[in-house]
Amino acid sequence: MGQEKNPRRVADNEAMAKSRMLRTSPQKLNLVAALIRGKKVEKALADLTFSKRRIAGDVKKCLQSAIANAENNHNLDVDSLIVAEAWVGKNLTMKRGRPRARGRFGRIVKPFSELTITVRQMDAVQGEQA
Repeated sequence: MGQEKNPRRVADNEAMAKSRMLRTSPQKLNLVAALIRGKKVEKALADLTFSKRRIAGDVKKCLQSAIANAENNHNLDVDSLIVAEAWVGKNLTMKRGRPRARGRFGRIVKPFSELTITVRQMDAVQGEQA
C-alpha cells in the first residue's frame, strides 16, 4: 500500500541543494558559483566566507545545505566531498520604473536567480588523482 518512492535525481554518491528567489542577477551569481566549482567543500566554504560579494552568503547557505543533505540523507563522508556542479538559472523579474524627463518612463528591472549545487563523494583513488 501507499505510494512508491520517487527515483533519485542524482547518483548514489551525490547530494543536491537548491536555492530559489535569490535577489541578484544570474550573471553576478554565476561569478560566485564559478569560484567554488570543482573545489573541495572545505576550500569552497572558506572562499565564500571571505568573499566580498554580497550574494556569497546565500551561496554559502546553499552549499552548507547540500553538505547537510549528503551527510544526513545519503550517509556520505563530509571530508571527501567536492562541489561537482554549481549552476545558475533565471527566475522572475520585477518590473519597476521611475519618471524621466519630458514625460517618459525609465524602466528598472530587478532580476531574481536560482542556484543548484551538487556535491559528490570522491573515492580514495579518485581523490589522489585530482
